[in-house]
Amino acid sequence: MEIERKYLIDQIPFSLAAYEMHHLEQGYLSTAPVVRIRKDDDNYILTYKSKGLMVREEYNLPLTRDSYEHLRKKIDGILISKRRYLIPLTERLTIELDIFEGPLAPLKLAEVEFKTEEEANRFTPPEWFGEDVTFCTDYHNSTLSRTLG
Repeated sequence: MEIERKYLIDQIPFSLAAYEMHHLEQGYLSTAPVVRIRKDDDNYILTYKSKGLMVREEYNLPLTRDSYEHLRKKIDGILISKRRYLIPLTERLTIELDIFEGPLAPLKLAEVEFKTEEEANRFTPPEWFGEDVTFCTDYHNSTLSRTLG
């Protein structure tokens, strides 16, 4: 189960140099249901996500590099490229800050994952977070992949 809130980010009021960063590349084989392939540095993953906005079922399966490269040729829409910074927020919460590259630049989105819906509903975002787009499908990566594709 994935429970997350998502926010637009205009400006980042600090340097990201000290935070863990990953290069992500992802594409969508299907958007209904969501079936995604992702390259996270040197890890390759096939993901299925159910319908939903803040709460969705999510299943991840490992892929080999060869399988990823084969499936990459079959995606619909654009291949999304982004840098993901992992920024500790509390002892239990981490901000996943995505800075999109290529055709989706200069989009920046922050996601925070939670253990329960109640925790997600009680969340007060940091002041530098912008508009809450959790319930807006326009900012699902699966939608973004088709915006320009």
